[in-house]
Amino acid sequence: MGFKENLKNELTFCGMVVKELSVKTGINKYTLDNYLSRHGCIPPADVAVKIAQVLGVSVEYLITGCEVVCEKTLASLPPDVRSFIHVIDQLEEYDRKIVLKTAIHLAEAMNRREKEVDIERTLLKHRKT
Repeated sequence: MGFKENLKNELTFCGMVVKELSVKTGINKYTLDNYLSRHGCIPPADVAVKIAQVLGVSVEYLITGCEVVCEKTLASLPPDVRSFIHVIDQLEEYDRKIVLKTAIHLAEAMNRREKEVDIERTLLKHRKT
């Protein structure tokens, strides 16, 4: 896939519309529409960097569809996380996005719950004193 397709996919994944991307990047909406409609049109590096930062991906990913992962970084992850990444990487793109969105929502919910439990523990501790 090329820049146009990767940009469309990331906008969809982020639940963002072009107008919102325009506001967040400071790039004219018409310019962004051109990147999404013309085949093979890749923005200048500075524009690609702004878009990538807002979408939370690398410029390389937007252009090639592939993310460079530092092997040292990957190796430093726990085995279960590396295994999860490997399994997810084997999925078709559509399925991978569904699994990742679900996993992210679940992890966020668990983090929120853990914070609530910590607050409850703190309140109970202060009531006892």
